[in-house]
Amino acid sequence: MNTEYFKQKLEEERGVVEGQLKELGRENPSVPGDWDATGGSLETMSPIQDSNEAADKLEEYGERREETNQLEIRLREINEALGKIEKGTYGVCEVCGEPIGEDRLEANPAARTCKEHM
Repeated sequence: MNTEYFKQKLEEERGVVEGQLKELGRENPSVPGDWDATGGSLETMSPIQDSNEAADKLEEYGERREETNQLEIRLREINEALGKIEKGTYGVCEVCGEPIGEDRLEANPAARTCKEHM
């Protein structure tokens, strides 16, 4: 298996995910790797705002928070996979210890299990 190829794919994806996180939020300085969604248009909400507009902004914030959470999970998976490459344990199923198929790693370079244990 060409781990250098998968390392490059993971590093490229990490850059994209970190960029998206920076657009949606900010890193929590107290907890490394933890991201908090910013309010987006919620931050410009006026106290005398129309209730429908306020509801829309709250909904937008909720969506930003959910997307931030999903991206944070993906970033953690990517970092774990890169750590496995460094340790020489990349591409091994965490359940059965068998090699993960390259087709599965191609589809998801951060995969932790083989197809049988997905």
